[in-house]
Amino acid sequence: MRIRIDGSDLPGRRTGAQADALRLGNVHVGIQRKADVVDQVPADAATATWGFEVSSREVDGMLDVGGPWVHGRPGARFLYLSWGAVGADGFATFRRAKLMFTDIPTALLRAAHEGSGVLVGRVGLTDANGGPVCARVHPPAIAWTVE
Repeated sequence: MRIRIDGSDLPGRRTGAQADALRLGNVHVGIQRKADVVDQVPADAATATWGFEVSSREVDGMLDVGGPWVHGRPGARFLYLSWGAVGADGFATFRRAKLMFTDIPTALLRAAHEGSGVLVGRVGLTDANGGPVCARVHPPAIAWTVE
């Protein structure tokens, strides 16, 4: 199953002390593959897009997903968007956002599983306080489609 996450409204593009700190701290956001954060994008980028494939299969009449991008146990699977400071020692995670597969409408998940298109999640990456979005991200903060 092909998945694309389109991120917009990155917090480093705003004005103010918090956005300045993100830029000065060289904060990036990336998608987590196993324990590694890859495809890192600066917090002040205009947009961020991640594309990847996950495995999908029928288990007892329900769809299950897996692979190195997928975290969590069956029935509670999710993707991580991880925020961290990039420095000489690498990427130091300080915040993560969970994109829950249980929040994806079943018809869309099934359509992507059957190869009808790419499962696309569109998410704003700034929280209500102007910082990096974190914790569980539920609709309407993320909108899912198949394209």
